[in-house]
Amino acid sequence: MSLDFKNELAERLIRYASIDSQSDEESATVPSSKIQYDMLYLLEKELKELNLIDVKITDYGTLIATIPGKIKGAAIGFLAHVDTAPQFNASNVKPRIIKNYDGSDIKFPDDENLILSPKEFSYLSEKIGHDIITASGKTLLGADDKAGIAIIMTAVNFLISNQNENHSEIRIAFTTDEEIGRGVHKNLPDDLNVKFAYTFDGGKVGEIDNETFSADSAEVLIKGVSIHPGDAKNEMVNAIHLASEIINNLPLKTMTPEVTEKREGFIHATDMIGNSSEMIIKFILRDFELKGLDEKKEILEELCKKIQVTEPRAKINIFFKRQYRNMRYWLDENRMPLEIAEKALHNKCIQPIKKPIRGGTDGSLLTEKGVPTPNIFTGMQNVHGALEWVSTSDMALATEVMLEIIKLNSNLKN
Repeated sequence: MSLDFKNELAERLIRYASIDSQSDEESATVPSSKIQYDMLYLLEKELKELNLIDVKITDYGTLIATIPGKIKGAAIGFLAHVDTAPQFNASNVKPRIIKNYDGSDIKFPDDENLILSPKEFSYLSEKIGHDIITASGKTLLGADDKAGIAIIMTAVNFLISNQNENHSEIRIAFTTDEEIGRGVHKNLPDDLNVKFAYTFDGGKVGEIDNETFSADSAEVLIKGVSIHPGDAKNEMVNAIHLASEIINNLPLKTMTPEVTEKREGFIHATDMIGNSSEMIIKFILRDFELKGLDEKKEILEELCKKIQVTEPRAKINIFFKRQYRNMRYWLDENRMPLEIAEKALHNKCIQPIKKPIRGGTDGSLLTEKGVPTPNIFTGMQNVHGALEWVSTSDMALATEVMLEIIKLNSNLKN
C-alpha cells in the first residue's frame, strides 16, 4: 500500500509550530514555562478525539497516552518534546511552505538579508521537488521537535483509522523542557511502562542516533570586593575582570564548540551574569567518554584555582551538576531496539546512518534509567535558528519508519 502523509504532516507542523512553547532555563517551575501547556492541552485534545485511552498530563508536565494492543507482545513507546529552544526567538512564529522546491536560494519575507542557500547547506540541494517548511525570518521554526510530534501524531492517526493494523500496545509521550535537559522525570520510566522506546528528534533521513554526548554543567561564582571607584586603589577587586581572566584562559583554540567536531568534546561558556562585585559564569561540558568529561571538569577547576591565587581577596567557587550520559553504554548491552530500527529502515529502502550525535535527547536519560531509547530522524535541519527548515517528504519517510517499527515489534516472539 502506497502511503502519502505529506499533506497531513505539513498541516500539523504548521499548526504546532505557530504555538509558542519555548522552555525557560532560568525558571524553577515544572514545566519551566506555562506556555508549554498550550501544546500539551492541544495534543491532549487531539489524542482524546482519536479515542486513545489513559490520556493524561502528569504533574511533571508530560502527556502520556495509550493505543491498546490488538495482539500480545511487549509495549513500545514513542516520544517527542513540545518545547522549543530558548537560545533564539520563538515568539510569533509564522511557518510557511515552499511547494515543489526548485533548488534556488530561499529568501525570507521578514528579513530580506537572510538567505537559505543549497550552496551553503548541501542537504537542501538534495530536496528539489520537495515541499519545504521554514519560518519567516525573525524566529526559529520549531521543527525541533514539533516535526517529531507531527510524525508521531500522523502515525497514530493512521493506526486509529486503519483498525485492521495488528500491533501490541503502544505508548505515546510528549515531554516538556527537553531543550534545557529536564525532559525525563524520575517517574517517567514507570509511567511509560514499555520494554523500549524511540524518540523522533533527529536530522537527516536515515539517521539513527545510538550515541550521544555525556554531559555536565558548571557554574562559577566569583565574589569580588566592592567599594566606591573613587576610593578603589588597592581596595577594589573587580569580579568582571576575574571572570574575563577565566574566559581568556580557557583552551579557546582547541576545546570550544566553534573549533570542535565529530568525536571532539568541548567546554562552552553559555552565560555571564552580574556586575563588578559578583559574577556568575555558566558552562556546559560535553564529551563522548566519561574520562574526557572528567578532564574538562579538571581544566575548569584548575583554572579557577589559578585565578584565585592571583587575587586571594576574592572568592571563586565552582559547582558541577550531572546532566546526562552517553546512551551507548546501555544500548551496547541491549541492541534489540537498534536492530529493529535498522531493519525498519532497510524495509523502507533507507540506508541507516549511525553516527554519534553532538548533543543529547530525552532518550539519553531514558536509556540510562532502564528504557533503551534510540533516536530516529525527522528531517529537521539548521535547528535553533532562523534558517531552520524541514522537508515534508523526509517527515513522511520517518512516519513510515515508525509504522514499520511497530509492525516489526508486533511480530517479535516476546
